[in-house]
Amino acid sequence: MKKLGAVFSLCLLALIYPLSVMAELTIEITQGVDNPTRIAISPITQNGSTLPEDIGKIVDADLERSGLFRPIPRRDMLSFPAKPNDVYYRDWRILGAEYLVVGNVDNRGGRYQINFSLMEVHSARKVFTKVVEGPANQLRDLAHYISDQVYQAVTGIPGAFSTRVAYVTAIPVNGKMTFQLMVADADGARERLLLNSKQPIMSPAWSPDAKELVYVSFETGRPAIFRQNLATAARTQLTNFRGLNGAPSWSPDGKQLALVLSKDGNPEIYTYDLLTGQFTRRTTHFAIDTEPNWTPDGKSIIFTSDRGGSPQIYKLTIATRRVERLTFRGSYNARPRLASDGRTLVMVHRDNGNFHIASQDLVTGDLRVLTQTYLDESPTVAPNGAMLLYATKQGNKGVLAAVSLDAGVKFLLPSRRGDVREPAWSPK
Repeated sequence: MKKLGAVFSLCLLALIYPLSVMAELTIEITQGVDNPTRIAISPITQNGSTLPEDIGKIVDADLERSGLFRPIPRRDMLSFPAKPNDVYYRDWRILGAEYLVVGNVDNRGGRYQINFSLMEVHSARKVFTKVVEGPANQLRDLAHYISDQVYQAVTGIPGAFSTRVAYVTAIPVNGKMTFQLMVADADGARERLLLNSKQPIMSPAWSPDAKELVYVSFETGRPAIFRQNLATAARTQLTNFRGLNGAPSWSPDGKQLALVLSKDGNPEIYTYDLLTGQFTRRTTHFAIDTEPNWTPDGKSIIFTSDRGGSPQIYKLTIATRRVERLTFRGSYNARPRLASDGRTLVMVHRDNGNFHIASQDLVTGDLRVLTQTYLDESPTVAPNGAMLLYATKQGNKGVLAAVSLDAGVKFLLPSRRGDVREPAWSPK
């Protein structure tokens, strides 16, 4: 296996320092639910003083971005309570608030402790009070944690605001394209560079502990799969076969990768043992088998194959080597991803000649087209199974977009420069 020391230095610097000169992803909410929950986030401060991050505004933006909440603007608030005992419920009923979040910050030797509470306005009751703590450079993380707790208490679904997103940008520089592998918070903030290359970068995939990425890079002159640690920037080349080396996917236990190799003459699904370095061929067919992805239980791999005459999605049970077809509606279904429930299949589906993102219930067989944008591809599902990201086109520009699994909430995440593609949502 090959170590790339020169790139290590470049990536390490990029991880230590955010790329402030580069534009972060922005958020453009295009559709929310018809009756979002009205919620107020009182300013969360340290005795009224300014903090390095406005925690309340971060929580406000998180919940609004979900499409399920309509936060009350701070300028309309009649008071700014910091503790449950400070709350006059009449003030919030006047504003139409259904829920209220209050909190205060205590600086304990450079570590910030946040006490926060969720209040239900109509019944005048406290839903919960919780405490979270961290250093100043983790204030955004603490804010996202608050958002996750509020979201779950109101909706019954775990939040995904504390997660991250990996993606690839393609930026024209002096008439040529520069490709960059990026990681950012789920809200597009704290964007960081992992790899800068003049050659294409594709198919980033997260490890189950969200500490590493695998991806495909063409820097060696042909596609090769690399593994990279996000904290240290150390990276290792895992494959160097002739032909196709692509579409890596991490197993749920973190011990294996599923990937596509054509080293034996035809694209087939393989698994790679990360401890022993052993490759095991899993499919044997004259058709093209590609785009593997693990089921949540780690016992099966779903993949795309044209063995039936057109691209469709199949499931391989590893123990028995049994292959079964999962999709039958439409002449094209590809890039499969499963939600955490193991039941909801997300894919690229050709509908009336257009490529959209669709979901299929593997129990009932019901198929739903979720998007109406242009040239939709590369879906990735949030760990809570509520939303998915995908790449699409806005005009002639590649952007990321998000849609809820019920298609009720939609938003765009364009970058201020360059195309954005190949999103991968972190597991946590």
